[in-house]
Amino acid sequence: MIARQVFYEGRVQGVGFRFTCKQMARGYDVVGWVRNLSDGRVELQCSGDNDEVEGFLEAIAESELKSHIKGVTAIPIPPLVGAKGFDIVH
Repeated sequence: MIARQVFYEGRVQGVGFRFTCKQMARGYDVVGWVRNLSDGRVELQCSGDNDEVEGFLEAIAESELKSHIKGVTAIPIPPLVGAKGFDIVH
């Protein structure tokens, strides 16, 4: 089990970024959340088996969102204990 905190920079707010991430998460065995930050970035945290987390993050990077992403910072974090599903938080 691994977890990642990922910050996306670019034109990532107001383009359906969070909704698309939530929809894409359904195809992977991951839990976590995504939210907009006041500085214009989007923060995502997800947890799951290594292949699932890496596959999910790669799918985001290669999706229709990639034209909006200008920078990505991914940080290993402790697994998200007790999390269920993948949600948009505020």
